[in-house]
Amino acid sequence: MRVSARADYAVRAALELAAARDGDPVKAEAIAEAQGIPHKFLESILNDMRRGRIVVSQRGGNGGYRLAAPPEKISIADVIRAVDGPLVSVRGERPPELSYTGPAESLQPMWIAVRANVRRILGEVTLADVAAAKLPSVVANLVEPPEAWTNP
Repeated sequence: MRVSARADYAVRAALELAAARDGDPVKAEAIAEAQGIPHKFLESILNDMRRGRIVVSQRGGNGGYRLAAPPEKISIADVIRAVDGPLVSVRGERPPELSYTGPAESLQPMWIAVRANVRRILGEVTLADVAAAKLPSVVANLVEPPEAWTNP
């Protein structure tokens, strides 16, 4: 699974909003500067997040963006789906829509298992979890072994 720059920036922007005092609106410029995200790219991402009902925008001098729901109600998966669509696809198709034959026949259930595990992690971890540096045990257990931190 590859995480696009768009998804990474969206999650980082959402975390900035999750950390905002009392849900006060935060200007896109402040988010871009705090996270080192190109401002124009961030504006496009925030528009997708607004359409995906992750954030709401407020115009005016005190305007900016804020989360559309409490951070404990928004999963990392919600944010990624808002800007990139499905979490796991193969050649642009969702795993249940795939069809293989012969020795490749068992690829479909394998891709579905990959999707289930991605959903399990990204769907269970909320913005509040990450912002508070309190990841669920499912994540903590996966990153505990030293080999989790190395590339084969």
